[in-house]
Amino acid sequence: MKVGIVLPNWIGDVVMATPTLRSLRRHFGPNAHLIGVMRPYVQRVLEGTDWLDQVILYDRRATNRSHRLWGVARQLRAERLDHLVLLPNSVSSAWLGWLSGARQRWGHASFGRTWMLNQRVPMDRHQEPGRLRSTVDHYLMVAAALGCPPEPKRLELATSAADERVAQEIWDRLGLQQAGRIVLLNTGGAFGPAKDWPHEYWIGLAQRIVDHHVAAVLVLCGPKEREAVRAIAIGARRRNVFSMADEDLSLGVAKACIRRADLMVTTDSGPRHIAAAFSIATVSLFGPIDPAIGYNYHADDVMLYANVPCRPCGKPVCPLGHHACMKELTVDQVYRSVKEKLTAVRWRAVS
Repeated sequence: MKVGIVLPNWIGDVVMATPTLRSLRRHFGPNAHLIGVMRPYVQRVLEGTDWLDQVILYDRRATNRSHRLWGVARQLRAERLDHLVLLPNSVSSAWLGWLSGARQRWGHASFGRTWMLNQRVPMDRHQEPGRLRSTVDHYLMVAAALGCPPEPKRLELATSAADERVAQEIWDRLGLQQAGRIVLLNTGGAFGPAKDWPHEYWIGLAQRIVDHHVAAVLVLCGPKEREAVRAIAIGARRRNVFSMADEDLSLGVAKACIRRADLMVTTDSGPRHIAAAFSIATVSLFGPIDPAIGYNYHADDVMLYANVPCRPCGKPVCPLGHHACMKELTVDQVYRSVKEKLTAVRWRAVS
């Protein structure tokens, strides 16, 4: 039995797909050959897990032709797939499924792509009137259509020994092992600036954490955010506020650093779900996106948002220009939740 799985394009969505991957592996068993089709930049999200037997990289704009649509379609066709599971709702993923020659092509019947699927899952984003379905459940619906039994909705990831060594070197170099509680600030996200909390708010929050708790703050970043997070750490003017701006920014090392933390304050972006997969307490800041979509079944998560009439608009850039959904979520509100978490969370011994 050969099963292909086309994974989502965003890091956070891949993490939210882990219950579905676990479900598919358990359903098809250890003798099935599961092939993950994914963007190159999300490959390391799943590093260390054992649900997939093979990875095919897919990027329509890649310089390597084997990673483009037709190259990937030829690779999938050569595998003679029994099933292809499409987790994204896009037309392009369904077109890839059609070209793959898979006997059974499973996916949500949406966005004019129904004719390319021969096993259609109803596109029902609502659990009840007025409430959107979590992305975790949205993916599990496809697994259920294949006959997979119910699966716990817990997100799950792993780290590699090499990435753990690098994370330990960072901890040693910054003195984090002796600093008390470790609070991560995840300030960015690939979605767009509408999800950003103001720069000066992050500085104020970092100051309050280290001034009132035995704790250190480490500000995470991606390659494009180095200068912004370096400025936050400098602007805080506190010796226990650090940034990752000059460290290894690979995704694997980020996972290992997140796994070591006691708490993360985060925008609605991929690292939030990585923290959930490692059972790290989170305080999550929501702006333009409905929290129901990003609900990840993490029991130790507080979701905060401002009650402004224009949210959730779902736009990557504030269409009204005032960015009120994030600006009106104050430092006082966020710090109250951080204080409660730091009071309640036990000291963690990271092995």
